[in-house]
Amino acid sequence: MIRLAYGNAFIEFDFSAYGKWTIIEPRQTLEKAADSALIIENALMNPYGTEDIYELALRKKAGNAVIIVNDITRPTPYRYMLPPIIRELNRAGIADASITLLVATGIHRSHSDTDNAFCFGEDICRRVNVVNHDCDQDLLTIGTLDNGIELKINRLAVETDLLITTGLVSLHYIAGFSGGRKSILPGIAARNAIEASHRLMNDNRACLANIKDNPVNDLMLQAAGLAGVDYIMNVVGTADRVYFAAAGHYNEAWRKVVEYCEQTSVVDIDMQADVVIASCGGYPKDINVYQAQKALDTALMAVKTGGTIILLAECREGLGEEIFTEWVKAASCPDDIKKRFHSQFELGGHKAFAICRILDQADILMISSLKDEEVEELYIRPMPDLHAALKYARDKHGQEMTIAIMPEAPKTAVRIKI
Repeated sequence: MIRLAYGNAFIEFDFSAYGKWTIIEPRQTLEKAADSALIIENALMNPYGTEDIYELALRKKAGNAVIIVNDITRPTPYRYMLPPIIRELNRAGIADASITLLVATGIHRSHSDTDNAFCFGEDICRRVNVVNHDCDQDLLTIGTLDNGIELKINRLAVETDLLITTGLVSLHYIAGFSGGRKSILPGIAARNAIEASHRLMNDNRACLANIKDNPVNDLMLQAAGLAGVDYIMNVVGTADRVYFAAAGHYNEAWRKVVEYCEQTSVVDIDMQADVVIASCGGYPKDINVYQAQKALDTALMAVKTGGTIILLAECREGLGEEIFTEWVKAASCPDDIKKRFHSQFELGGHKAFAICRILDQADILMISSLKDEEVEELYIRPMPDLHAALKYARDKHGQEMTIAIMPEAPKTAVRIKI
């Protein structure tokens, strides 16, 4: 019996009646990691490329600090990360009242107080200021990117004495890996800069698990440099556990975490499968279709051309982002979305394009809480449960179909053994 996360619950299923199956999952879930708090403390005390955060604050004579934090769509182990960072800032003379958590929403919705408590803990939210980034206001220009775009970022990040970024490093469908420089662009950048970076997703180098000569990654690194990030803390982990952490210089420390993420998240397989069953990993990673889409990119790597992807994503908040929703509802076929991407690019619509280009290579079935007509608008076939989805797949691929199960699809990339 296999348990697959779905919202805040699990779907338990016996796959033995449906042919040959295998599980593909990141390797860090299979090994015993050290104590999460100890991993964070070691990272703080042994930074890469800069002094520790206490000494840095003293040298800069910092009277205040901004800590950029992930939003609810990126579950990050902040109960381990934030207390020791704040402790060191306090030790350097920066009071709680002079510390701000800046939520890197990008173009996502703002956090509620409930979201903040869920992500950062009630105690932290009582102690320090928590502010949502808005990509359309309270911005200051800090320079010009190589693509000619004027880079504006959140005013708080520009005016602070000490700028710290935190984040989770995992696979990313266009930036290669998340974390690091993404805290600035798209995290706290202006809408036009975010659009400029996402417009590059049609470049073949802007893909999962690649940062070499990746134009999206290059633009984001430049933005982080212009922002003057003083210190970062990045991890590989879940909302409740840390597997690896590094702190220090915004690029050096981030690359250490990327190296670990690549070693644990890129899995070798003998061959692609007829059917890939992809769970997003549960809430909040399957909070809406806009976020759940990430599981499709990794599933595509494991499925044969012409195969079938079965996506498990609750999507309690529906389709998600407004422009994404409008693009989906306005289209009469997938080609409408592709043409609009190239002629009238809009941030949000890029996720509709990402789904459509996967449909060129595989069928997608979806088990969710959405209405059937909502799923069909995505050109995806709705399914009531895994039995129905696997029966459909077996009718298509035959009794001997091969199945790959990805319990945490967004965290898992595959590489075919040579």
